[in-house]
Amino acid sequence: MYDYYLGGKDNFAADRAAAQKIIDLAPDAPEKARANRAFLGRTVRYLAAQGIRQFVDIGAGLPTQENVHQVALAEHPDSRIVYVDNDPVVLTHARALLADNPNTLVVEGDVHAPQAILDHPDVQAHLDFDRPVATLLLAVLHFVQDDEEANRIVASLRERLVPGSHLVISHIYPGNHLAETIRAGARIYDTTTASLTGRSLTQIAGYFAGDMEVLEPGVVPVQAWRPVEKVGIDLVAPGILGAVGKVLRSRVRP
Repeated sequence: MYDYYLGGKDNFAADRAAAQKIIDLAPDAPEKARANRAFLGRTVRYLAAQGIRQFVDIGAGLPTQENVHQVALAEHPDSRIVYVDNDPVVLTHARALLADNPNTLVVEGDVHAPQAILDHPDVQAHLDFDRPVATLLLAVLHFVQDDEEANRIVASLRERLVPGSHLVISHIYPGNHLAETIRAGARIYDTTTASLTGRSLTQIAGYFAGDMEVLEPGVVPVQAWRPVEKVGIDLVAPGILGAVGKVLRSRVRP
């Protein structure tokens, strides 16, 4: 469905039908998807400029249309990227697309099991977790229904990040959308991919609480995160919020 919103060709009839139902409910859904993809490009480009050379993209989907490896490798050819997804079709396509790119790795993994992702032997061999890593959770946490589980996922990933690492998150935000519209959209996703759960600005900001510095401009609509041209920050309208946090110190495990 996301690929369809972006105008891609890697989607099935069922994806297109479901995505069109979402567009009927929220006509700006493709625009929001494109804004999220542009947010990915700007954040990766910024992090690469800050010296980050390692990226883990969890729930990556198909690595096409200016994705992490394209942006990071354009900035620094020695960058190393790991894409993680649990969809066998995505994995097959991604591995075929990136077969000749030794700096990228595609592994099977599930956001519900973050430790298994980081402990995957191929991931361990590809990245050095004693050095800064950028972990990306773009438009994926809203597929985790339980708030406490979403918090645990983020905490587990943060535990493994050394100072200087970064966490990038984008997440569906309901704004002032009517409750029935939100429920109707959630029902469509229930029948196609996974349940969709919008969260408040406070909940999303909470993923960065503690030992992280949230980089300016903070938790904002993705189109307002360091745009090329100035964009107003609208926290009333529904959309996708995004933020980048920098790890200031390592967590001490109990």
